[in-house]
Amino acid sequence: MKWSSMLKVSAISLSVFTTVSVKAELGEPEIEDLKFGFIKLTDMAPLAVAYEKGFFEDEGLYVTLEAQANWKVLLDRVIDGELAGAHMLAGQPLGATIGVGTKAEVITAFSMDLNGNAITVSNDTWEQMKQYIPKQPDGKPVHPIKADALKPVVDSYLDKGKPFNMGMVFPVSTHNYELRYWLAAGGIHPGFYAPDSGDNSGQLDADVLLSVTPPPQMPATMEAGTIKGYCVGEPWNQQAVFKGIGTPVVTDYEIWKNNPEKVFGVSKAWAEKYPKTHIRVVKALIRAAHWLDENDNANRQEAVKMLSKSEYVGADAEVIANSMTGTFEYERGDKRDVPDFNVFFRHNATYPYYSDAIWYLTQMRRWGQISSEKSDDWYMDVAKEVYRPDIYQQAAQALIEDGVLSKKDFPDFSAEDGFRAPQTHFIDNIVYDGREPNKYLEKFSIGLKGKDKV
Repeated sequence: MKWSSMLKVSAISLSVFTTVSVKAELGEPEIEDLKFGFIKLTDMAPLAVAYEKGFFEDEGLYVTLEAQANWKVLLDRVIDGELAGAHMLAGQPLGATIGVGTKAEVITAFSMDLNGNAITVSNDTWEQMKQYIPKQPDGKPVHPIKADALKPVVDSYLDKGKPFNMGMVFPVSTHNYELRYWLAAGGIHPGFYAPDSGDNSGQLDADVLLSVTPPPQMPATMEAGTIKGYCVGEPWNQQAVFKGIGTPVVTDYEIWKNNPEKVFGVSKAWAEKYPKTHIRVVKALIRAAHWLDENDNANRQEAVKMLSKSEYVGADAEVIANSMTGTFEYERGDKRDVPDFNVFFRHNATYPYYSDAIWYLTQMRRWGQISSEKSDDWYMDVAKEVYRPDIYQQAAQALIEDGVLSKKDFPDFSAEDGFRAPQTHFIDNIVYDGREPNKYLEKFSIGLKGKDKV
């Protein structure tokens, strides 16, 4: 790609002056030329910022960023070494490691963001839902909107023997689990996976049929009538509003406040071969995340301009800004303050918590991707294998020693055990404690638990 190779030249000239002091501490990177992949979503921002602001260069790294066609291609290219690392779904390294889909050892030492997704429904579905949604005194809907309002609509389809189809981006995506969580909390069954019998559709016993649609194609697929709604990251929910083809009904912030969304993933073999390079990459990404959130999001307009470039997200700046700058538009004209819709650094967003990993694994079990009962220790062991706060800590300590960031910017590493305190901010008010995954699964009326099999 011309743009990346041109910028790479300038990176070389800049880096001569910026890397000397850092290199003395950490040692030289084992490899300097790196290609990273991403999908065209606003939450790839830390990669774009680390590139554009020279943070990779400061680490002696000459990086090329390359958009990928879809999540499967991206994962395959990281596994086969065509990409050194990539912007990934939080569930992807976990799914790969335990063999949900492609089997491979993939790790993450950096969480890219919190929140950032929403569920959007088509205009006709929204019109049918409206009557079941309480209204504020000003006539606008009360938020959060629960799937209880969608249930009568889905039931009317089932009564007529018609399928109700919705889209999500990948079987181990946050979007799949958030959409399933929201539907099930409203009494709508999103279906099971049955890998032991070769059924990986995720549609067994389903009231709503979920299928994979790549993020940039979501609005057009819904406009064509193929799906009645979808769960996706930005800017593809706001795009539906701007195009007048659908209404976002709930953000993932409302489904699970401050949920982890994307991670930066690398193959375990790559991380073991190039440990210093890996730490330097994480250093640059932490700086980028900090830049995105510092001074109460003061840099977000600059970030919007950056992301609107065709080589990154390529959507109109106005559409990207709708969510990136602390607001979110539901119905056209119903723009509300959602200051934490996109979080890149606050709330220890960049730290790879074991409890975040375990939540994803519980949802894989809940919907049958993990087909049999697993012990609490199993969940812990997988989380420790894939999520690597030890590498993150080395990068953070180096940034503190460099004087770039301070101790207060990070968790207290001397006391940190990798588990968030029990989380209460779910749309169904069910409390999640990552230390007790099986007890957590028992709390759900819809979904597998204990010795259940599909």
